[in-house]
Amino acid sequence: MANAIVTVRGGGPAAMPTLLGQGPVRIPTGGKIRPGIMVLTRKAAEVSEAKAIYRQGVADGLSFEQIERALREALPELKSPLVPRNVPWFTVRPQDFPNPEVAQQVLDAYGEERGQGRRLYRFPVVFPADHWQSVMPHELAAWGTHEKRFWSQYSADGLTRHCMCHAPVPMDHTGRRTIRIFGGRKTMLREDNGGVCDPESCQEYQARQCNLTGRFLFFIPGIRTISALELPTTSFYAMSNAIQRFQAIGHMRGGRISGFLGRARETFYLTKVLRDVPHIDENGRAVRVPQWIIELEAPIDVTALLRDGEDVETAIMQASLAEQVLEGVPAGHPVEDADETVESAAKSVEESAPMRSGHPTLEQLLGRAEAMGLDAGRFQQYADRRWGRGWKINPHGRGRAWDDMERYANDPEGYADKIDCALAAVAGRD
Repeated sequence: MANAIVTVRGGGPAAMPTLLGQGPVRIPTGGKIRPGIMVLTRKAAEVSEAKAIYRQGVADGLSFEQIERALREALPELKSPLVPRNVPWFTVRPQDFPNPEVAQQVLDAYGEERGQGRRLYRFPVVFPADHWQSVMPHELAAWGTHEKRFWSQYSADGLTRHCMCHAPVPMDHTGRRTIRIFGGRKTMLREDNGGVCDPESCQEYQARQCNLTGRFLFFIPGIRTISALELPTTSFYAMSNAIQRFQAIGHMRGGRISGFLGRARETFYLTKVLRDVPHIDENGRAVRVPQWIIELEAPIDVTALLRDGEDVETAIMQASLAEQVLEGVPAGHPVEDADETVESAAKSVEESAPMRSGHPTLEQLLGRAEAMGLDAGRFQQYADRRWGRGWKINPHGRGRAWDDMERYANDPEGYADKIDCALAAVAGRD
């Protein structure tokens, strides 16, 4: 049963098996930028002591969790004294960072004065992984007082969404002593709903106890920290729009979204925009309300990304010509076969430098082509025409070729026809 709210296909590269287990690579975090602020509820704002505690906490730079804890300890009758408020800026507070000085560094570097004090309205980010599921993890989750009770988790094929929970703590044969667990608490499919995550029939979701939660994981240029920073969000629209940006940029960069986006060190940016967000009210009517939504921007020259493979091919051809000149080849003498030059250069690069995870080698590509029943020579001619001869040495180019074959994994005959048609069209023009 496919119930995807946001489609998930895998959670990133799997870690090597170790004593501590095997699973998706997780990015450690060391600081949190908030998407907004927390304010006193209407009931709490009527209590003078609550207002004093809140103001003092804000002045001292405490996190909103710390302020809420202080309010509950002083005024236990206020069970939920704070509520979120949507604002056009991000909140950066010292207590949300292991090193409180990082908060001030972020504000000093990227904060702006727009009449309400120095605030963080927009800032550059660099993502540490190429899988958007790794840099924007998200789930449906229902929390109890001290821990997460239920949460969503996809099957290995990314098609079925399961409802998970913690497994009961096992007891020994006497039934009086718990068994010491290695590796933390175990998880299991939730039994009372068959382990299927279906929000429309879920009591917790309908009661607003289970909600979509996610977070962006990133580094900020110029901010020195070994761990990534995080920006939590519960906005379906923010995460859906971000996925579209990730996929668009990844498509133009051979699957890459990590690191700087170009030679001029361009980056993604996180900001907020005011949008009319549609939702269904309690009476079943579709209404629109204005909200400040987190937006992922990529203010770059996309044509430069598309020229990336051409630049590599040009460099190879120029290097070949320079080599022949240095060896005394007469001017005007035909340059050696370009295909052989590129293949030789690609082989040299692959032997001298380890490939980045996720980018196949030329041998792997040709091997897969032959496994699909394709003629390796004709596939190379097709790839040369489609991506330029530099695709063989460019890791991103080989990634595009691999993705192209992946789309026809279940239809090799159709892919062969596509190659024949493309080469026939080229021959007709020639």
